[in-house]
Amino acid sequence: MIKCLAIDDEPLALKLLADNISRIPFLELVASCDDAFAANKIMQEQSIDLIFIDIQMPGITGLQFIQSLIKKPMVIIVTAYKQYALDGFALDVMDYLMKPVSLERFMKACNKAKDFYELKQAAKNTSLAQHDYMFVNVGYSLMKISFGDITYIEGLKDYIQIHTSISPKAAVVRMSMKNVEDQLPPYFERIHKSFIININKITAIRKNSLFIAEKELPVSETYKQVIEKLLK
Repeated sequence: MIKCLAIDDEPLALKLLADNISRIPFLELVASCDDAFAANKIMQEQSIDLIFIDIQMPGITGLQFIQSLIKKPMVIIVTAYKQYALDGFALDVMDYLMKPVSLERFMKACNKAKDFYELKQAAKNTSLAQHDYMFVNVGYSLMKISFGDITYIEGLKDYIQIHTSISPKAAVVRMSMKNVEDQLPPYFERIHKSFIININKITAIRKNSLFIAEKELPVSETYKQVIEKLLK
């Protein structure tokens, strides 16, 4: 599933955008935001693959928001202003949709994003297949951690704790959850804004939590589909 974010300051336009997203089977709407600041907060906490964004918004425009992103997801602009199209494509957006957007045109843009996402994932998986470990800064040293040894990762503000099956002590690393998530193989899943788990280490599953050995970890409402996918 491609995790996406809808951003528009007009309530009706935001509702229509969310409705269109719900019709696309490979899209998962993580949140709808009425300004760029709310969207930025969510993107700090969760990994977002695709954003749908308007241009004219109070405080910061859609184009300014796109420019501010250091690690940019795929972007589809949805706007009533055609004069910004060249500026949008200069920022490497996937597509530029003019309101009102027909469902056919919306699907075409989404399919373009899907093709790009799958190509990117294939390249990522090829790269990860060549390396089954990562190096992280712990104290004054670079520590090598094998992905297969990681049981779960816990986020603590500006730090993460990497728990492994080979050490009772977690490695404390100054890194965001989003950054570490981007480096992990496909058998890792995020189940909460503060937890990423190695699905191979799961020992039991409950309705709102799962276990890794004796450790019970919460599954938030946003990530309930992870449990559904595992049970299937």
